[in-house]
Amino acid sequence: MADKRRIDEATGTSTVGHEWDGIEELNTPLPRWWLWTFYASIVWAAGYVVLYPAWPMLNSATQGMLGWTSRGALDREMEAQAARRAPINSAIAATALTDLPAKPELMQAAVQGGAAAFRVHCVQCHGAGGAGVKKLYPSLTDDDWLWGGDLASIEYTIAHGIRNPDHKATRTSQMPAFGRDGILDATQIADVVSHVRVISKQEKPSAAAARGQVLFQANCAVCHGATGAGDRTVGAPKLTDAVWLYGGDRDSLTATIVQPRNGVMPRWAHRIDPVTVKMLATYVYSLGGGEKAAPQLANDEGQGANGQP
Repeated sequence: MADKRRIDEATGTSTVGHEWDGIEELNTPLPRWWLWTFYASIVWAAGYVVLYPAWPMLNSATQGMLGWTSRGALDREMEAQAARRAPINSAIAATALTDLPAKPELMQAAVQGGAAAFRVHCVQCHGAGGAGVKKLYPSLTDDDWLWGGDLASIEYTIAHGIRNPDHKATRTSQMPAFGRDGILDATQIADVVSHVRVISKQEKPSAAAARGQVLFQANCAVCHGATGAGDRTVGAPKLTDAVWLYGGDRDSLTATIVQPRNGVMPRWAHRIDPVTVKMLATYVYSLGGGEKAAPQLANDEGQGANGQP
């Protein structure tokens, strides 16, 4: 085949020798800057392959002459942060939990550390601000605590969880399934619901509520107390206010009495270190619920010790 390349008169550049319906292509050389950039990229890539992990192998990868890994870099950063926090963590560890509120700076550091841990381990259920999810997970910002809202009680709950069957120290309570197991019939359950709604100031007294009071004393007062005020020693909730995890309307109360939920919470003592458990307890304590006499500490979410903006 004859060589059809020629010099273009207008540009002085050779053509590539191909023609498409009278259209020819110039064989314009690549710009020198682009060519040298391309060669430099090749050299850089070759150097990277030699110096850093690059080629996947059957069970691992090439290590590279520098021995650098992103995991190793992260480990070094984590170690540096741990070393930086070591003095304050040691001080928190050496201070009794109940003594922390009397040391504002140390308490503040514990609250901030607990807030960081809370965002990693707890927000999935309790929400970013600890407000919980209705009918699923309890709020940590009100005054209703099944097991107590003081620092020691909160720490114990975090450490040992609730209803962990493989852990003897876990918090455990069990409400009978009054409807499912036939302890009470539908009419009796309706009467108990009426009584509970009366003591929680949602309904006015009625004949049904009077009958329900008798049933309540016989079946429920042993845990919830004669007045429905609850009992934190056995994890029985208070029934006389407007705070309801699973709802205080008639349908929700009926469902709870027929077949209780008996929710669970993971235990954290075997997953995170004791200082972090202590800091988590101080953060939850700072959200505002439970019995306390804590100083007004501003945490990193812009709330005071009572959980108010």
